[in-house]
Amino acid sequence: MDRPLIIPLFVKRDFPTFFSHIPINMEIIRYFCRYYHYKQVKHMEKAKVYYSDLRTSPTSNLLDKMERLLKRAGIEQLPLKDSFAAIKIHFGEPGNLAYLRPNYAARMATLLRSLGAKPFLTDCNTLYSGRRANAVDHLQSAMENGFNPISAQCQVIIGDGLKGTDYREIPLNGEYCPAPKIGTAIADADIVISMNHFKGHEQAGFGGALKNLGMGCASVGGKLELHCASQPKIDVESCIGCNICVKHCAHDAVHLNTSRKAEIDYTKCVGCGQCVALCQHDGAVMGAEDTSERLNYKIAEYALAVVMGKPHFHISFIMNVSPECDCWNHNDAAIVPDLGILASADPVALDKACADMVIQAPILHGNNCLATAHEHDDLCGCDKFHLMHPDTDWLAGLRHAEKIGLGTMEYELVKI
Repeated sequence: MDRPLIIPLFVKRDFPTFFSHIPINMEIIRYFCRYYHYKQVKHMEKAKVYYSDLRTSPTSNLLDKMERLLKRAGIEQLPLKDSFAAIKIHFGEPGNLAYLRPNYAARMATLLRSLGAKPFLTDCNTLYSGRRANAVDHLQSAMENGFNPISAQCQVIIGDGLKGTDYREIPLNGEYCPAPKIGTAIADADIVISMNHFKGHEQAGFGGALKNLGMGCASVGGKLELHCASQPKIDVESCIGCNICVKHCAHDAVHLNTSRKAEIDYTKCVGCGQCVALCQHDGAVMGAEDTSERLNYKIAEYALAVVMGKPHFHISFIMNVSPECDCWNHNDAAIVPDLGILASADPVALDKACADMVIQAPILHGNNCLATAHEHDDLCGCDKFHLMHPDTDWLAGLRHAEKIGLGTMEYELVKI
């Protein structure tokens, strides 16, 4: 006979995590978890997002301003003493120069250590070809881009191990991801801090806190799950047979047929979307049934799995806002001026605030946003992410994140 369901008061703040370890009445527990998240979101107050501009002086440089922002936003309130604090950051693909400089990570690590934590920088291996698909190449790439234990003032650990097979399955019972596969070093951390370079993204619309957490903390197998509903298709009329998709497919899934048109072997394709992002002629496109919304839903659920049941904090840099993600070995011209640094305990509110700022900002000339706009138009108030990547819907991901209780899109911007 099942024992009665008793909800102690002390689990109110961490209701879903508490019950995830009890093997009885699971359907009832899941119902109450969903109800709890619904009530939490419905009555959630506006989240505070703290903002600092980029103006400096001889007595206050940008690193000093970042530290003041972190403290004002409440990072000192985290239970940091003797904790393993994972600083999730993107080390940048070699050749890309838009990634966050290691100086920011070093100041973060120094601050966390001064508060009693044991910080480490981390990221997980990639699914696609490149120089970050295994821990050896990944660490070498990180070193080339300036990240090492000396420059970063802490250790650098690849979260999912040598070949991307070191992960924990986090019981979530999500609508799209029942048990996200999170890199072990991140899953085992006591506290998660995300340092996010806010920029465009060819599949998600933009990359911010949710993308850094959800996609970035997924093991290689987790990334495969995230992309598994996103198999591309070849538009034969648009394909010019340039062979770029064939050269760069990490899984040998693309070849040219006798008519010099690309063809995809779906027994090998993992749906990473690299061919779609590479093609400059719309020859490789996502299938009609494979939407950006579904990818963003999954990213939101993976992000929830990363932070569920543990303290977390997030900081985003709206600087060098490139059109596409830092996974590429290049970065195109920034689309807007550098706008500032934002920090919050709520990753959903943080992403929404960053998106709103970029949308309201004037466009910079000489980038790919102007390919579909008039040269005299500053595009203030225009959704630049949708303009660059019209098949994406970043807002869908934020709505789903709010729905599952990860945070709220309602925020109050506090300038320091």
